[in-house]
Amino acid sequence: MIKLSVNVNKIATLRNARGANTPDVLKCSLDIERFGADGITVHPRPDERHIRYSDVKAMSSLLTTEFNIEGNPRERKFMDLVFAVKPNQVTLVPDSTTQLTSDHGWDTIANREYLKEIIVAFKAKGIRTSIFVDPIISMIKGAALTGTDRIELYTESYAANYDRNREEAVTPYREAAQVALQHNLGINAGHDLSLENLQFFANQVPGLMEVSIGHALISDALYYGLENTVQMYKRLLVV
Repeated sequence: MIKLSVNVNKIATLRNARGANTPDVLKCSLDIERFGADGITVHPRPDERHIRYSDVKAMSSLLTTEFNIEGNPRERKFMDLVFAVKPNQVTLVPDSTTQLTSDHGWDTIANREYLKEIIVAFKAKGIRTSIFVDPIISMIKGAALTGTDRIELYTESYAANYDRNREEAVTPYREAAQVALQHNLGINAGHDLSLENLQFFANQVPGLMEVSIGHALISDALYYGLENTVQMYKRLLVV
């Protein structure tokens, strides 16, 4: 079964809108675990506009499933946080400090030496690493040369083209996954995966180990309820 990691950034966004602690991000994260999620994902940004660094530290001692922290390792504050928390997985994302959301993967060729150095540091602390990449064969091969444990396929283009031609939309991801498997890379995926497009992706992409889903899942929970929504997504990952 493919693992479901729920990104709780949007819960934090809602909390921050009023300046208090409703909804309680930590309680929601623990409930999401209890409702059947296999992990919790957070993506703290320097301005702390959603998840705060204090949230991450509080979660680290209470979560019982896998904890995945996403971010740009060029930010010293992010690196310090990861080394302090020691999550199960760190996902390296090449975001700028002003980006609204992630919108591209790493150039693993141009940044190979830098990524190798960062990954060695994480591995020394026993932290599994994943590199956020576009479904481009050369980028997958480049990732394999960095020493990373996994890649996370950036799935925005799949989601954007799913309704027009789902077979065409998923083909680059299937091919990228096949190359990743040939290079002994674990495969994660995330961004704009939803109740509508998730099952087809999971069935078509070989070796998929984990998906990280936040915006769509939290939005669906407004209609279906949080526990039910987590279970709905989980059922789509049985392949």
